Amino acid sequence: MTKPRYLVLSDGTIYAGTAFGGTTISTGELVFNTGMTGYQESITDQSYNGEILMFTYPLIGNYGINFDDDESVKPTTAGVVVHELARRASNWRSQMSLAEFLKRHQIPGITDLDTRSITKKIRSQGAMVAALVDTKEQIKQFLERSEQTNQIDLVVQSSTNNAYPNPNIGLRIVVVDYGLKHSILRELSKRKCNVVVLPATATAQQVLSYQPDGVLLSNGPGDPKNVPAALEMIRTVEQRVPLFGICLGHQLFALANGADTFKMKFGHRGFNHPIREIATNRIDFTAQNHGYAVAAESIVQTNLLVTHQEINDQTIEGLRHKQYPAFSVQFHPDAAPGPHDASHLFDDFLENIVSYQRQRSISNHA
Repeated sequence: MTKPRYLVLSDGTIYAGTAFGGTTISTGELVFNTGMTGYQESITDQSYNGEILMFTYPLIGNYGINFDDDESVKPTTAGVVVHELARRASNWRSQMSLAEFLKRHQIPGITDLDTRSITKKIRSQGAMVAALVDTKEQIKQFLERSEQTNQIDLVVQSSTNNAYPNPNIGLRIVVVDYGLKHSILRELSKRKCNVVVLPATATAQQVLSYQPDGVLLSNGPGDPKNVPAALEMIRTVEQRVPLFGICLGHQLFALANGADTFKMKFGHRGFNHPIREIATNRIDFTAQNHGYAVAAESIVQTNLLVTHQEINDQTIEGLRHKQYPAFSVQFHPDAAPGPHDASHLFDDFLENIVSYQRQRSISNHA
């Protein structure tokens, strides 16, 4: 038995569709993802915390959900919008349907909408606040309040509250969790890294107390300027040990070193984004999920060097510090979902660490 549901945009546009998943009323910024697959990884990516996620690919849910591909323990996506929800899932790894998964986590979904048309609207007018509601009275209430999303606490909501290990036998890496994807830990595990994950609130003293060989700043949701406490920590740590920032970690690295960030018109989400490494002209296709970017004009007066650029809109996709062994990228080298063209950056990070330790050893014996 189908139940009506409405997607309402803050400009007053209303789309009628069919409900699935959770039953809660939901509001958040409406964003779109262009991936053909990877809906489970996207929904469980904490970078989508508080956002209503719309998929442009016309059929979603056809291979179900499994327990292995989650990118976080508890998804915090505000809602899911699809053109057509697959009637049945067909894959040997499937353990439940997408509708069952969203119902379990009380995430509302809506299907039977023209998602391509809505995407064109967002691309034209920019990302906007939206709501998923079930009655015309709820539509009226949302439009009367002109609700805005509150992103101040998104990183705190997404981060772990306590430190925890992901032990191995290799280099000791501290990961600061701003909304960490499990795929980052998987990439470090492949390289035998001995990992400790710390909360987003970790101070420089707390980070350095673990005597890390290197520090990784993770991805996460929302506006990087809502995480000001991280900047002093980064400024201290980057002078002591090699550092690697990913996505939100990249933006925080930029802010900590005097650059600025801005909100993009509709962001980059999906895994077909071509980026160019400036030094080599190497082109990689990358997975991306961000609504903010580093302002190019703000780099000039800093000690940062632009290393990567997005080919389509020329936004900054990578930075390196001119004095310290620290670098960052806006895209996701861990992919999941997406191409693994840029996974070598994890190797570059570890090589940075080994080179730094070698140089320090030489200096200490000179």
